[in-house]
Amino acid sequence: MAGWDDEDPGLPIKFGPCSNAEYDPAPLTPVQLETIRRAVAECERNAVRTGMSRRRFMLSLCGAATTLLTLNACTREALRREPGGRYSVSPEATLEEDAARETLSGQEFIFDIQGHLLEYDLNPTVNSEGANFWSLFPQQNCGAEDPRDCYTIEQFLELMFIRSDTSMVVISALPIAPEGSPLSMEVMEETQRVAKALCRDDRVLVHALALPNVGELKANLDAMAAMAASQPISAWKVFTHYPDLYDHSGAAWRLDDGDGSLAQVGDAFIKQAIDVGVPTICTHKGFSGGSSYATPADVGGAARKHPDANFVVYHSGFDQTPEGPYSKATADIGVNRLISSMRANGIGPNENVYAELGSTWWYVMREPETAAHVIGKLLRYIGEENVVWGTDCLFYGSPQDQIQALRTLEISAEFQERFGYPKLTKEIKAKILGLNGARLYGVEPVERCEFTRRELEEMRKSLPGRNATLGPRTPIAAAEFRNHHEGWPG
Repeated sequence: MAGWDDEDPGLPIKFGPCSNAEYDPAPLTPVQLETIRRAVAECERNAVRTGMSRRRFMLSLCGAATTLLTLNACTREALRREPGGRYSVSPEATLEEDAARETLSGQEFIFDIQGHLLEYDLNPTVNSEGANFWSLFPQQNCGAEDPRDCYTIEQFLELMFIRSDTSMVVISALPIAPEGSPLSMEVMEETQRVAKALCRDDRVLVHALALPNVGELKANLDAMAAMAASQPISAWKVFTHYPDLYDHSGAAWRLDDGDGSLAQVGDAFIKQAIDVGVPTICTHKGFSGGSSYATPADVGGAARKHPDANFVVYHSGFDQTPEGPYSKATADIGVNRLISSMRANGIGPNENVYAELGSTWWYVMREPETAAHVIGKLLRYIGEENVVWGTDCLFYGSPQDQIQALRTLEISAEFQERFGYPKLTKEIKAKILGLNGARLYGVEPVERCEFTRRELEEMRKSLPGRNATLGPRTPIAAAEFRNHHEGWPG
């Protein structure tokens, strides 16, 4: 036990590199590398001061506070000025758990609307494939005898509901051909059943994958009606750049049918979504994987034409490009593309377009000033009621560090004045973390399943496992994931 307790679990704020496999992981910046170096040393020193083992300290709130405070310092030194974004963590929080709890803990309802798992055992058609593929993935280090077990239903529920403060989650489809998919509707429904048996409520919602440009349109629309009538789906998940994402054939579509050279399926799909009573459309925008068809340029026009539908823009249009304030000169870059599309079509804040944060927040939270710009822009232009929480986990392991980072993020008074960003109050953060999503999905917030927050904090210190990301860490590994899952079996 003493040997186990001395193991290094990794920093509690995870820096990667990692991705959700829809984009190539970027190498760590000099600031991030220096932050890791200093934070490890500081955690070791603070563990001695608090009388904890290094492992227990790194799994504690004080460990997270130490890491965030170190990131603040390294960012300030690199910029040679006070950054426009920082994490509000006091020096006392690095040594005193009560002080750390004041900023890193909370009683918010947390609703993650972008969760993923890969359950291979329920799909024997993919069970024997990709033996060499798995050796490239870091999830082989999660401790399971079979590395595929690191992405199972059980692992998903543990990372979401035990190792994080998440109370409710939506399992969202991936751009994987549905036949034999390790994230099929069968897998999603099984996850729902397991969670309901454990918690005796409906805290797991599911998406249905829609591919209106693949095959005959009428057959796809009929399949939507059948799915809505027979399955407990809460929204549709679409990828307008599928299958161009994989084959670069130009086989893609737009929500607004704004390109006559592409399949004209957007309008019919949206009308059908409304007609069958599931008018919420979650569309992947950003993280394009080399495809030019994942731009959010089509969102504003579709939202204007279909005011009865909700358009949830997954990743908010972020595409690993530099993010600063919105301006005419940068209107066609990253998140700004979504803002431009809305403004061009007269869609204002808090209307029927929502910005989701999965992978985007993971990517930018490691750069506090960039994080301030992204969150600030979304709140100003998309609306304080329409920024919704998602994490893309379990690709990034437990989302707890993402939650803690958002809880403590501050936008400087200077950035508020210069760029019109709002002050990040507890009320706004509570909306982002869960209340906005609850309103969008028409659900009532639920309490955490059986455990108090204090009990969870203590449990996390003693659970085996590491503060680890599970998604691919290199461009080669991300490409292997995409190649492995793109095709239709047989």
